[in-house]
Amino acid sequence: MAISTLSYTLMTIVDTWFMGRIGADAVGGVGLGGTGAFASSCFGIGLLRAVKVVAAQARGGGRPIDALRALGSGVWAALPLTALCGAFGLGLLHVLPCVAGDNRATAIAERYLGLRLCGTPLILLSCAIRESLYGASDSRSPMRAALLANLAHIPLNYALVFWFELGFVGAAYATLAVQLLELALLWHAQHNHGFGLRDVTRHDVIRLFIVGAPIGVEFFLGVGAFAALVILVARMGSSELAAHQIAIQITHLAFMPTVAIGEAASVLAGNAVGAREDSQVHRIASAALAIASGYACICSIAFLCFARPLFLVFTADSATIDVGTRLLCVAALFQLLDAGNIVSRSVLRGAGDIRVPVAVATIAGWLLLPSLTYWFGIRLGYGAVGGWGALTAETATIGTVLWVRLRTGGWRYAAEQARQRMTAPSTDAYLSSHALDIAVQPPPASQ
Repeated sequence: MAISTLSYTLMTIVDTWFMGRIGADAVGGVGLGGTGAFASSCFGIGLLRAVKVVAAQARGGGRPIDALRALGSGVWAALPLTALCGAFGLGLLHVLPCVAGDNRATAIAERYLGLRLCGTPLILLSCAIRESLYGASDSRSPMRAALLANLAHIPLNYALVFWFELGFVGAAYATLAVQLLELALLWHAQHNHGFGLRDVTRHDVIRLFIVGAPIGVEFFLGVGAFAALVILVARMGSSELAAHQIAIQITHLAFMPTVAIGEAASVLAGNAVGAREDSQVHRIASAALAIASGYACICSIAFLCFARPLFLVFTADSATIDVGTRLLCVAALFQLLDAGNIVSRSVLRGAGDIRVPVAVATIAGWLLLPSLTYWFGIRLGYGAVGGWGALTAETATIGTVLWVRLRTGGWRYAAEQARQRMTAPSTDAYLSSHALDIAVQPPPASQ
């Protein structure tokens, strides 16, 4: 999983590096457009992560057929999600100049985003298959697909950007091409096991939406809060935006293995809940936190010691480098705090406790991130560094609340509800009675 996530992040790193050879406006524009492309599809990506949760719980409970039907539900769900995400992306195209300002970087972002929206169905279908493979504890097939896609991406990107002189447009075309390649590779990896499309019923798709919609909302609102940060930084100037974009790529490359540790813990927690071994969830969380924290410490030390050399890899612009070195000092603290945030959220999700993490992340994200970014970055004049301080404060708040919930066992009732959904008959009455269940509802006194 770590190699897969690193490989995926490397695509954006390559785009950023190539844009750094063109100029700060290209770096900022591609970064802003890429954020918009992810924001447009993040609800679908988040919802389809339920495929992994459902598949892991089903396999833990000895129901492999239900795990395959979860994949089929995800593939069918990707069709309406493509229309929904595409419509939102088109809306972003119209409002982007109004919120980010009318400048060269925004014009590049508009064109880049318009092209990247064409890859929305590829992203969603790939996500459904990849999450199913993860739920089956097959992390090697997605790894191979991601690595091969990246091997094709680097030379293709270079050729389109420089040989054919397409610039940022070539970077967008290269990304679309390798997204199609990765989908083909994932489809081939799953083909021998089947996709469960013929066995899927309307009830299976509804169940997937019941489990996945809160995750999709969490992703959408979380990315929305982060997009507000990017928009505020865009108003601080091209150097601030370029430094922010490069720092984001460096940080993403660093914390993606932490995300992979969280995803692995999510699968193991789902297996444990499906097998009615709830006592294992704490052990899984503690082991994942120890590994993630140790790795985060190494990354933080690297940020503090090698901030300037890391930025020199991407750009020679002195103003961007000066801002960026300060950003990585803040990112060193962010990296440490984010380990607990990622692990606690992933384990709770795997255990079936979805709605409370969504509420905590949404409230903290929208209350803290935009407001503190505006206050620290604009009012107090700290620029992008102030925005990253706000991001760090938000991460610390969410991680602390979720870890307390994990340790106190507030997730157990939600885990029992997940088991009931997994074993219940597929009837409209059942689905109607459980669609609005609140995971935080206290259990009966007899329990």
